[in-house]
Amino acid sequence: MKLRTGQPWMSGADYGRSLSGFGVNLLVRAVAPAVAFHRSVLGATVVYEDPDFAVIRHGSSEIMLHADHTYDHHPIRTRLGDKRGNGIELRLHHTDPDAVEAAARLGGYDIMAPATDKGHGLREVFIVDRDGYIWVADRPRDPG
Repeated sequence: MKLRTGQPWMSGADYGRSLSGFGVNLLVRAVAPAVAFHRSVLGATVVYEDPDFAVIRHGSSEIMLHADHTYDHHPIRTRLGDKRGNGIELRLHHTDPDAVEAAARLGGYDIMAPATDKGHGLREVFIVDRDGYIWVADRPRDPG
């Protein structure tokens, strides 16, 4: 259930295709208090903020914050519980999700969600390592 009213700063597909390198997406109980912490405690720059989602910049690195309610139908919600660290996705952008999935299957790792084309412009796979961290390999889909 989205709480944002009006249009976002850019489309999800455009933002998805703009990502590269290593990204962090933190699930938070509420966006505003999390943004306040990043801004006032860590000195981050707020690139964008709404009740559902925020982009925070620390130097040249960006962190995405998603409110829990935006993940209401996402497979990660079953693992969230009270431990906030369970809501971390460690993303490897421009990494072939199909190759990562195949390697994970060979290694006997938990595939939380198989490689899938998503509406936000990426193909992504969710893998859980043996310590319980969730790694996401993604790459942009063709715009057509």
